[in-house]
Amino acid sequence: MVSKRRLSKSEDKDNLTEDASKTRNQSLSKKTKKSQVLNEVEENDSIFVNFLKTSGIILKTGESQNQLAVDQIAFQKKLFQTLRRHPSYPKIIEEFVNGLESYIEDEDSFRNCLLSCERLQDEEASMGASYSKSLIRLLLGIDILQPAIIKTLFEKLPEYFFDNKNSEEVNIPRLIVSQLKWLDRVVDGKDLTTKIMQLITVAPEYLQHDIITSLPEILGDFQHADVGKELSDLLIENTSLTVPILDVLSSLRLDPNFLVKIRQLVMDKLSSIRLEDLPVIIKFILHSVTAVDALEVISELREKLDLQHCVLPSRLQASQVKLKSKGRASSSGNQEGSGQSCIILLFDVIKSAIRYEKTISEAWIKAIENIASVSEHKVFDLVMLFIIYSTNTQTKKYIERVLRNKIRSGCIQEQLLQSTLCVHYLVLKDMCSSILSLAQSLLHSLDQSIISFGSLLYKYAFKFFDTYCQQEVVGALVTHICSGNEAEVDTALDVLLELVVLNPSAMMMNAVFVKGILDYLDNISPQQIRKLFYVLSTLAFSKQNEASSHIQDDMHLVIRKQLSSTIFKYKLIGIIGAVTMAGIMAADRSGSSSSTQERASLSDEQCTQVTSLLQLVHSCSEQSPQASALYYDEFANLIQREKLDPKALEWVGHTICNDFQDAFVVDICVVPEGDFPFPVKALYGLEEYETQDGIAINLLPLLFSQEFAKDGGPVTSQESGQKLVSPLCLAPYFRLLRLCVERQHNGNLEEIDGLLDCPIFLTDLEPGERLESMSSKERSFMCSLIFLTLNWFREIVNAFCQERSPEMKGKVLTRLKHIVELQIILEKYLAVTPDCVPPLGNFDVETLDTTPHTGAAVSAKIRKKGKIERKQKAGGSKTSSSDTFSEEKNAECDPTPLHRGQLNKEFTGKEEKSSLLLHNYHAFFRELDIEVFSILHCGLVTKFILDTEMHTEATEVVQLGPPELLFLLEDLSQKLESTLTPFIARRIPFLKNKGSRNIGFSHLRLRSAQEIVCCVFQLLTPMCNHLENIHNYFQCLAAENHDVVDGSGVKVSEYHIMSSCYQRLLQIFHGLFAWSGLSQPENQSLLYSALCVLSSRLKQGEHNQPLEALLSQSFHYLQNFHQSIPNFQCALYLIRLLMVILEKSTASTQNKEKIASLARQFLCRVWPSGEKEKSHISNDQLHALLCIYLEHTDSVLKAIEEIAGVGVPELINSPKDASSSTFPTLTRHTFVVFFRVMMAELEKTVKKIEPGTAADSQQLEVRNGLSFPWLLFILPPANWHEIHEKKLLYWNMAVRDFSILINLIKVFDSHPVLHVCLKYGRLFVEAFLKQCMPLLDFSFRKHREDVLSLLETFQLDTRLLHHLCGHSKIHQDTRLTQHVPLLKKTLELLVCRVKAMLTLNNCREAFWLGNLKNRDLQGEEIISQNSQESTADESEDEVSSQVSKSKATEDGEEEELSAGEEEQDSDESSDDSD
Repeated sequence: MVSKRRLSKSEDKDNLTEDASKTRNQSLSKKTKKSQVLNEVEENDSIFVNFLKTSGIILKTGESQNQLAVDQIAFQKKLFQTLRRHPSYPKIIEEFVNGLESYIEDEDSFRNCLLSCERLQDEEASMGASYSKSLIRLLLGIDILQPAIIKTLFEKLPEYFFDNKNSEEVNIPRLIVSQLKWLDRVVDGKDLTTKIMQLITVAPEYLQHDIITSLPEILGDFQHADVGKELSDLLIENTSLTVPILDVLSSLRLDPNFLVKIRQLVMDKLSSIRLEDLPVIIKFILHSVTAVDALEVISELREKLDLQHCVLPSRLQASQVKLKSKGRASSSGNQEGSGQSCIILLFDVIKSAIRYEKTISEAWIKAIENIASVSEHKVFDLVMLFIIYSTNTQTKKYIERVLRNKIRSGCIQEQLLQSTLCVHYLVLKDMCSSILSLAQSLLHSLDQSIISFGSLLYKYAFKFFDTYCQQEVVGALVTHICSGNEAEVDTALDVLLELVVLNPSAMMMNAVFVKGILDYLDNISPQQIRKLFYVLSTLAFSKQNEASSHIQDDMHLVIRKQLSSTIFKYKLIGIIGAVTMAGIMAADRSGSSSSTQERASLSDEQCTQVTSLLQLVHSCSEQSPQASALYYDEFANLIQREKLDPKALEWVGHTICNDFQDAFVVDICVVPEGDFPFPVKALYGLEEYETQDGIAINLLPLLFSQEFAKDGGPVTSQESGQKLVSPLCLAPYFRLLRLCVERQHNGNLEEIDGLLDCPIFLTDLEPGERLESMSSKERSFMCSLIFLTLNWFREIVNAFCQERSPEMKGKVLTRLKHIVELQIILEKYLAVTPDCVPPLGNFDVETLDTTPHTGAAVSAKIRKKGKIERKQKAGGSKTSSSDTFSEEKNAECDPTPLHRGQLNKEFTGKEEKSSLLLHNYHAFFRELDIEVFSILHCGLVTKFILDTEMHTEATEVVQLGPPELLFLLEDLSQKLESTLTPFIARRIPFLKNKGSRNIGFSHLRLRSAQEIVCCVFQLLTPMCNHLENIHNYFQCLAAENHDVVDGSGVKVSEYHIMSSCYQRLLQIFHGLFAWSGLSQPENQSLLYSALCVLSSRLKQGEHNQPLEALLSQSFHYLQNFHQSIPNFQCALYLIRLLMVILEKSTASTQNKEKIASLARQFLCRVWPSGEKEKSHISNDQLHALLCIYLEHTDSVLKAIEEIAGVGVPELINSPKDASSSTFPTLTRHTFVVFFRVMMAELEKTVKKIEPGTAADSQQLEVRNGLSFPWLLFILPPANWHEIHEKKLLYWNMAVRDFSILINLIKVFDSHPVLHVCLKYGRLFVEAFLKQCMPLLDFSFRKHREDVLSLLETFQLDTRLLHHLCGHSKIHQDTRLTQHVPLLKKTLELLVCRVKAMLTLNNCREAFWLGNLKNRDLQGEEIISQNSQESTADESEDEVSSQVSKSKATEDGEEEELSAGEEEQDSDESSDDSD
């Protein structure tokens, strides 16, 4: 391919050709040449020979070169002078040329004339170039000879068209063409052009290529246009010359319009062009692109160019495997290798274009960004994004934004990414570092879908790139793991897990990088430590990696070091690592290998290694209850998620799990003896045992022996010679026992079902009147006892929740009731024991230092505020009121189920305090498994009571009551919040401890978010049943009490529990459908099935409905619950749930109006409230609902005018504690929320209006699709054609609303209201300047009265804003005065802008000056020493415009209707000095 060439480069090339010819000629026998040297001199008396000899050239015959005796320039000068001074000039030229023609009749002589001359003079003596030109080229350099010589050459050239020469011999036609390149001067360029084009038409194809590609080096710039036209005609006639013609056209200086025509011609043929021709064609297309048509050309190019089909993917894959195995490309004869080389060359051309042409790269990104359909996205698009990302650093942010949007919308999916890296790996491997940089950036996102795409980039880069890139991928993942960001660490570890499975041998080569993470375990969570050890253990004990013993040795060293550490934290890390490694070693391989039974089962040696490792862990942890508990929990998790070899399971059953009975179970007939502080009783038994039969859990004696031994001090782990049995291990030990039995017996728990019935040795837990008389130590002991009992019952429920028999279901429900009852008792103890530190329930590293909140200060704050803040984090973090999945809970909205029996007036306050106490101790409760929520399926359960002969003695009906339902729903909502809430930006320094966000969710973290959502979606049917039952409850309650929920007939505790259940159900539904993962293609089936459940509640029997129909039916089903909403927070969750459903629909206009209507109903409803509360609605919740209403209503201005013009006057005229009759949620306490939202939405709305222009009067459209539905509602159809009138009317409404809102500060002058007024008042004035003033410029003459009315109203508003500035200065409120400078600057700009408008409309004389005074909010003059002294110097510009009889004046920031009628406040800085 020929581009624009530099002179020196081309001459070098010519010289190389000539030197090559010289070398070939000299390769003949030197002896022959020497012997004939005297006879080779041309002896001829012709003018041609004599003149050349006289000028310095000796012609030779045969194979010898012509000799140049003088400098080249001297030769040309002397020959020119000889010819010019000859008496017969110019006839002598014809004779000279005739002599040349005669001489070159001999082929050898002609060839010698075309080859370079041999120099006879020394190189140092030469003053010219260091190379010699040919004789013909020297003659072409003489102007008087050039036309004749060119004519001779072109006449001679056809003689050699069809000579079949060997490839080793000189090609005469090419030598002739080369003589014409880079001439110092072309005498007759037009004639030369004509001759060349004529020659092209008759020359053979190979010579046509050479001549065409040489045109830029032969012709001057003045001939480029003519040549371009000729070549364009030739392009149409002869398609085989497309490549050389386009190559030349891109090097010529041609008219842009001409290039556009050629480009379009080529684009039409693009789909039929051969792959090897594509690079030149694409180069020409990109070369002809301009900034104006770049986007159009690139869009068309990407549509017609599909490289995925140019090379067969199957053959490419084979080529790729060969490349990776041999480290080199396929042979040159390989078709796929050749095609891939063409594609690489093509992308090199594109890289060059986008590197030096910014418009091309930007247009390419924009073209990809504009693609809407998922199916239209190609592999080529993704490759181009990668190339531009690696080439242009300025566009990186732009590409990242485009990619994020495409990933969120599902346009770029995993299959597309995989195909891209598979087909074009040779192109992309050179930009591996840029691709990894992009993946790193994507992993920093907060969106889970984008994080997943970033992880896929790492995965497929490792899969398809070479060894060096694989090393870079692993290094980048290790960097993410050490970043301290939880989302990055989890994602990077998940990718490493996939890579170990995908290509273990390649990962083995990079194991040293992964192994290095073992030195930095301080900042990694327990779940992440499990993943890390799983990766390393898989590499270390894989059968494919025989040379992995060094990894095994290193892991054993690290684990032993951690287990023997005196620092408890590191001991726990060692336990996690050891159990994980043991799980890999003892994995059941019977399913994966069926060749030999020996290899499938665990060998004796391997079994010994596993057991010795577990015994080491057991011995290192048995002296510490916390370490033992963690060991049992880790082992239980291992058994639950991994299938262990039967030999290993058998060893566990015999050596560990059988010790449970000896440690914790005693006969019920043997009453423990000892000096216990409380009487010991067997409580919470579910069966009537005889005196000799039955078992019990020995809890209180074990706890007493630990707490009150050694003179009342706690038992330490240093007691030698005594095996420590701590009640702390009861629940973890039972979990291990249960899972081991379950795995050994395929889910059958008959061997341990007696533990479900058995009582516990406790004491009377109900405190009664003795609570105040207990010592602090006794109360702490009782708290610990109740915590341990609760955790035991929680594990019991975990174990037996999936039992199907009614008998077992009834017992599980009974245990659930026991949990709720015990929590009520626990609250009573915790209320008087603020310094209680209960036993741990979760034993992860993150919970070791967890201490509960002391509730005294918090409770006082709660009583003062009358509301419950969001659940506090353990570890002393402040309560958060952020509006996330778990929002702050109001007393009347979100009570706990723990005070259901209290009906006194202080029910709400006590409930708040108790609920907050339990939230503080969340980390000390055992985690409920996700399977527990299958209890929600339970309705009425009939439990049979049998006599001694196993006959039915009586029946008992057990059901899931509201307190138990609320208990389950609260736990489920917390789990969903922890799992489905997007990761927030919470970067933690590398060496700092992590937060406690995952406390109590260790088992949950073993599952993916998709698995959890799938499990909860299976509960949709029972949750819908409960939701409908609660809906019916409130419907009946409202009917019985005549819509008065606070009536005397209402049971307060039951009402609040049902309200909380309602809220939790809506919260769970919202969390499920708001999960970002539902938008991913792989989860569409989950969404569809969930919507089918909701729609079936409304309409039965229809199957295979489209998604839109399901969304519509689900929306209507959920909308029907609005009539029974019991409190404001439930209303907000219902609205948000409907909005989430609405977002997934494409036809949402009608439902959007329904949301606005529903939000208005909630704002206009009277909500129940507590007796002692000033406000029963949270400001944040009210703010959110009001924003939803104004964002979804079809007329924002009408809605604002209704609230400000109707609701607020009703509030002003009502008593102090009353509210607006139209909007009961609008009270004096909530006015600031309404005011803030209305001001913000008003400013946001007017910013959307396009500025008016002169062209609007002639155009019947609103630019950018900004047609306002409220304008169509307001304006009659006859006026729709007036664009200016519509915009002017809209601005009149906006200014009127602004005026109403601004004047409210005269009544409501609190600091928050004034702050909102200053902030949003300035923003509104700025919007008026940018959006409205251009409209007034062109509307003033046509709609003079309307413009004057608008300015008159607005000047009153700006005057009040100026008064507010003075008010802020008088009161010296720095929180307000910080807004004053920007506001005053904006008001001054308004003055200048109005003056400019008047000047534009030829009303410049209407602008005049007047004196102003400072005033306060009430309009009273502000008197100060500075203002008195400077009164004479203070002035403000005022605007008056007189059209017909109307006169408008503008002062400071506003316009006065009559000059001097009223004094205005000064807007200058000197006025504010007071």
